[in-house]
Amino acid sequence: MAEIRKGTGADIAQIAEIYAHILTQEECGRAAIGWIRGVYPTEQTAREALQAGELFVMEEDGAVVAAARINQTQMPAYRDAPWRYRDVDDAQIMVLHTLVVEPACAGKGYGSAFVRFYEQYAREHHCPYLRMDTNARNTAARKLYARLGYWEAGIVPCAFNGIPDIELVCLEKVLR
Repeated sequence: MAEIRKGTGADIAQIAEIYAHILTQEECGRAAIGWIRGVYPTEQTAREALQAGELFVMEEDGAVVAAARINQTQMPAYRDAPWRYRDVDDAQIMVLHTLVVEPACAGKGYGSAFVRFYEQYAREHHCPYLRMDTNARNTAARKLYARLGYWEAGIVPCAFNGIPDIELVCLEKVLR
């Protein structure tokens, strides 16, 4: 049974391995995520989330199988998105960043379970407005998020975490 918990320093190496596996999938043409090895995400991406107390991991049988950062920090490009709920107080918005699932574990429902955890975490922190993003090329993530009730507010062209010329899909959902 997979469990989601706060990340620790001991998780960083496994998260970096997941990033590496995803980047290898991208480089071999088996995935279209839009990330670049050595640029984003890197081990430092996970370390920064850990240092901020915002790193969460899904663990099964002692191995990290998924990870993400959850906080209330909206990406700068979000300012240009045509959000359906544009005028809400930032204190009511929770954001999911850099959700990754180990490619060898794909299809087991870990991504969906992690998003459900994120939604419950947002509820517990009184944040009914959820936001996240993905690269327009990442059709698998876009389908997953649509299935989970997120709508695409818009696509914003931007540089994203050091990667130029990204078409950033901004997604949102309101918890009822």
